[in-house]
Amino acid sequence: MSYDFNVDEVFEMAEQMERNGAKFYRDAAETAADPSNKEMLIGLSEMEEAHEKIFESMRADLTAAEKTSTVFDPSGEASLYLRALVDSRVFFKKEIDVRSMVEILKSAIEAEKDSIVFYLGMKEAVPKNLGSDRIEAIIKEEMGHIRVLSKELVAQTS
Repeated sequence: MSYDFNVDEVFEMAEQMERNGAKFYRDAAETAADPSNKEMLIGLSEMEEAHEKIFESMRADLTAAEKTSTVFDPSGEASLYLRALVDSRVFFKKEIDVRSMVEILKSAIEAEKDSIVFYLGMKEAVPKNLGSDRIEAIIKEEMGHIRVLSKELVAQTS
């Protein structure tokens, strides 16, 4: 049995991923010894929080058709499943040397790439009439994250 998602559900996942990313950076900032690294990590956390607000705004602009549920789910189990999926796929707990900004940035870039792959897959699982074209905006935001992180990584290794 296949399950078609709607773009509202994808935006909900995007918002959760941004919350997970913000927490990742806040946790890393707490362990950073160098004040400039701590400041940068807090800035990255704030960037994730700002992107969460962007996705919330984009989600608020969805049409009723794009919010239409594709299955009967009175208990909201699909939402719980999606949240668990997001929590386990991107910015999940793993061993990272949080004393090394280079390792933190590499891990963050890897997580952003994973999120893009996730969204590309979700784009295929959302029919056009349920808003698959809007997922492209999420992907572009995530690509922007990679540009910022890559620039920081280059600065750290130069």
